[in-house]
Amino acid sequence: MPRRIHGSAAPTRMTRTALAAALAASWACSAPVPTDEYDVLIRGGTVYDGSGDPPRVADVAIAGDTIAGVGDFAGAMAATTIDATGHAVSPGFINMLSWATESLLVDGRSLSDIRQGVTLEVFGEGSSMGPLNPEMKRDMVERQGDVRFEVPWTSLGEYLDHLVARGVATNVASYIGATTVRVHELGHEDRPSTPAELGRMQDLVRDAMREGALGVGSSLIYAPAFYAGTDELIALASAAGEYGGGYISHMRSEGNRLLEAVDELLTIAREAGVRAEIYHLKAAGSENWDKLDQVIERVEAARAEGLEITADMYTYTAGSTGLDAAMPPWIHEGGHAAMIERLRDPATRERIAEEMRTPTDEWENLLLAAGSPERVLLVGFRQDSLRYLTGRTLAEVAAARGTGIEETAMDLVVQDDSRVGTVYFMMSEDNVRRQVALPWVSFGSDAGSLAPEEPFVRSSTHPRAYGNFSRLLGRYVRDEGIIPLEEAVRKLTSLPAANLRIEGRGRLTSGYFADIVVFDPGTIADHATFEEPHQLATGVRDVFVNGVQVLSEGEPTGATPGQVVRGPGWEGAPR
Repeated sequence: MPRRIHGSAAPTRMTRTALAAALAASWACSAPVPTDEYDVLIRGGTVYDGSGDPPRVADVAIAGDTIAGVGDFAGAMAATTIDATGHAVSPGFINMLSWATESLLVDGRSLSDIRQGVTLEVFGEGSSMGPLNPEMKRDMVERQGDVRFEVPWTSLGEYLDHLVARGVATNVASYIGATTVRVHELGHEDRPSTPAELGRMQDLVRDAMREGALGVGSSLIYAPAFYAGTDELIALASAAGEYGGGYISHMRSEGNRLLEAVDELLTIAREAGVRAEIYHLKAAGSENWDKLDQVIERVEAARAEGLEITADMYTYTAGSTGLDAAMPPWIHEGGHAAMIERLRDPATRERIAEEMRTPTDEWENLLLAAGSPERVLLVGFRQDSLRYLTGRTLAEVAAARGTGIEETAMDLVVQDDSRVGTVYFMMSEDNVRRQVALPWVSFGSDAGSLAPEEPFVRSSTHPRAYGNFSRLLGRYVRDEGIIPLEEAVRKLTSLPAANLRIEGRGRLTSGYFADIVVFDPGTIADHATFEEPHQLATGVRDVFVNGVQVLSEGEPTGATPGQVVRGPGWEGAPR
């Protein structure tokens, strides 16, 4: 029983009852009928085991935190029996890009994600919750917004242990952030690291890998990550690779220099000798939409060469980050306070405004990628005095204030003393559909796991926080038939588990951890919108994490059985 954690549409004309009967006949279990007693029996569901194979009607037996078997358990007894007739039963879904690092500290239920079947949150897009030096700890406390928490940990491993000790419904895992180790050693300086600094950064990566990190994550459009050269990233990825870790990246460009950014990722993977993944694959900006063909060609050529290259995505045509992502990266040198000082200086503001309105390949300007300020939606403010602007476009606010677009953006960042949460509409729906069908693409929300209550409703958010996975299964699988349900389940479960080098999760098979979802393929749906994002998805009925039910009949049970899922270099793993 493993305990070491390493690293075509479904038929629509046949009723689910008829389909279940047909599947039962064709997949009849030949094993002897068990007579044992189990903790949980999930009976009569249509089992999608995560392999991508066609489903079968079967029972799933749980003993402790483990799947005891999948088959015919008609003669068995259990303390809890779940009737899954007419429902799909699958492994728990893996959120490849979660920002629940803070939200889980104040609400461990992970409600917006467990209501979609997520049982593992994966953190670490560039920034991770450790390692922290004293200055980084102070900054983390001082820069908090609606979500408030103490910071008693220092290393990434200590953070993950702290989170689980507080109690979380989902499992958690993390990459170590390339930005985090850079800030740890260089602060927010715009310069190459010295050999000594880079050596210390590599040692921080090695320490995190021994604590169970999955690899190194980067986010290269943002300062100070933007300041790191390719050689620095190769060195960090190489350190992770010593422990079987991978490299995952929000690439240096998703727009004008998208192809060059893909080439950089492939170079890092090749030179470091590691597998690599593209965070939230996209071609941003209408003038770049046709580049997706060449991205796919590059990735598939690299895979044919023998490189392990994958990607993840969210199922929307808009991204979300800060309003400062419309401003040149040099304004961030020295940190947040230095940025605010520059944004207050009249001469510097003129330079910033000019660069904001000038097309360039030198940095990623999301305002220009969106195409117009009408396609830039303001969703998150730190100051109560500005929250009335939530849900308005940058164009609307500029018109109401009688100021220019660039000046308004700078004013808002200064007045809110924050990045200002912003949604940018930049992508093509046709490209989203194409990406959904790619066999090497998994899924991540790129959002926190929230609840439609305090403190989360004080700000708006991107609907992907509440709907990313249900939108896949409802809109793109059931309604549009982009891929069959069994393939979607594979891309939500065993594919990311294999990419992460996680053993014992991502499949419904004997001996694996009992992370299980029971959902209705006919009704699963997202309800969150850009206008009203705080709306929970529906259609997921029951969720088990490590054999414990965290969602029952669509309602959270309050149980917090989530554990740290550690990468292949973890020194605490049994030998």
